[in-house]
Amino acid sequence: MKNVNLKTQLNCLPVLFAIVLASCSKPKAAPAPVKTDTTTTTVAYKDPAQYSTPFTGVPATKDIVMYEVNMQTYTPANFQGVTARLDSIKALGVNVIWLMPTYPIGVLKAVGSPYAVKDYTGVNANFGTLDDLRNLINQAHTRNMAVILDWVADHTSWDNAWITNKSWYKQDANGNIIIPPGTNYSDVAALNYNSAPMRTAMIRAMKYWVLTANVDGFRCDYADAVPADFWKQAIDTLNTIKTHKLILLAEGTSGSEITAGFQLSFAFNYYGALKGVIGGTQSPSALFSANDSENASIPSSGTKLRYITNHDDASSDGSVLSLYTSKQGSLAAFVLAAYMGGVPLIYDSQEVGYPNKINFFNHVPVDYTANPDMITAYKQIIAFRQAHEAIKTGQLTAYNDANVVAFEKKSDSDDVLILVNARNSVINYGIPTSLQNSTWINGFTNSGVTLGTLLTLQPYQYIVLKK
Repeated sequence: MKNVNLKTQLNCLPVLFAIVLASCSKPKAAPAPVKTDTTTTTVAYKDPAQYSTPFTGVPATKDIVMYEVNMQTYTPANFQGVTARLDSIKALGVNVIWLMPTYPIGVLKAVGSPYAVKDYTGVNANFGTLDDLRNLINQAHTRNMAVILDWVADHTSWDNAWITNKSWYKQDANGNIIIPPGTNYSDVAALNYNSAPMRTAMIRAMKYWVLTANVDGFRCDYADAVPADFWKQAIDTLNTIKTHKLILLAEGTSGSEITAGFQLSFAFNYYGALKGVIGGTQSPSALFSANDSENASIPSSGTKLRYITNHDDASSDGSVLSLYTSKQGSLAAFVLAAYMGGVPLIYDSQEVGYPNKINFFNHVPVDYTANPDMITAYKQIIAFRQAHEAIKTGQLTAYNDANVVAFEKKSDSDDVLILVNARNSVINYGIPTSLQNSTWINGFTNSGVTLGTLLTLQPYQYIVLKK
């Protein structure tokens, strides 16, 4: 504080005296009492209202034929573009549609991946609006097809609003948020499943889509990286929504995911064996080994999703035409994926034999009118599967051969025999003794077939027989 001299202080006294007299002559009104609210108002979380009527036609797991939608292959590349193709998708025999991520994509440190989610309850404006997504789902439901969303639980984009809650993310020793350990995913930040509030927010976001858009479940990305106890917590909570029957698919190989409540997990090993067998580098026995080991690795309540490609493989491994040598080779591969066990997946573009790699970060228009002969073959293959319980749940008997994948499946009175030439050359197949002189019906032409001792198979030819 500065010093003030005595003279200045004395000169101020008359003025101060006048102010005091004035204030005494007219007392001021007492100030109004200040009201203090000692209570804390907490707005309780409430689930969003149920939108429209829940779909009641969700198929049993064994009956699923799934179709993966990469919106970037459509023209226009948006919800309306997919909606316009629903009749064609349905005509294949599909009853479940898996939509690749439909959420806003992060911009910070971004590389364009749709798996860098900026907002778990938002809609990517490039694809349309929430109403457009709802309409797509509604239209699928009217065609008796369920719809599941891709869910990314391991990480978010760097500009997701959650990033302000630093404890929700994994950090290094210096407190810096990190990318998912063991990956090179520099465009995303790893979530911390030791955070109970983050878990709660994640589960609420999943419930949001079930209630707000009537989705019928989730395909959960990179599921092995997320603790199994979270999946159980999330699935137990989702299952409290009694108005919805949900399909839950884990992109993972761990049996713990099935124990946690998933019905389906990925058949990575079978895919690898399939490429080797049709490519001529492995014997047919590799497929039977992969089939047996995968089934043994999960609880009996679980089922494997079998595929000849998907968005990752079409991007890294290339077209099914190159993976399996030719159109006929790719069809032979699909017969094996659809019939040996599990449930089949079609990645959009494979049914028309798109000839190039598809980078799902970018718009890659596909001509869905190409190769109508392949589309006809897919319809036949799927229709036969849907008509035969033996294909879905029957006991498998393998007939080992160096070149032909041959197996029989039986379920009560339903009996089918599948013969697939795994080679790109003519093969004279020796009929197993137990099958010689047996009579069958061709599953596609309904013509009678009697098996002798030798059968000539054209390159990648497949024969589907029934009793």
